[in-house]
Amino acid sequence: MNKRAVLISVAAFAFAGQVVGGSAGRLEAQVAGSTTLGVTVEELKAVAIGWSAKKKILGKDVYNDKNEKIGVVDDLIITPDRSLSYAIIGAGGFLGIGKHDVAIPVGQFKEDKGKIVLAGASKDALKGMPKFEYAK
Repeated sequence: MNKRAVLISVAAFAFAGQVVGGSAGRLEAQVAGSTTLGVTVEELKAVAIGWSAKKKILGKDVYNDKNEKIGVVDDLIITPDRSLSYAIIGAGGFLGIGKHDVAIPVGQFKEDKGKIVLAGASKDALKGMPKFEYAK
């Protein structure tokens, strides 16, 4: 869907929300427990033209600067201050067996022709790093 079509869809959705039960400029949804949540039309527009980590990053292959696949982006870590800080890269293994997860600061990644690149890295270098484990 192109950007114009997304904006038209957002406008139609916003209009429908105002007619059906929204208040001036807010879209509202009823959720369990009778709690009302709302989002402004402007916020909805920003979401619609933004990008999705799930579609653009998660599960994508990671390459080194020699164009060798060295891992896969499994997760993104957002710190308590709401900043994106680390990507969890799964290196090695097959179908998740023997996989070695490592945390890499997001500032070390580059985008090159649609590929996620970690310059100077190799599978062996990633496997040699301390394994990342989620807090229990």
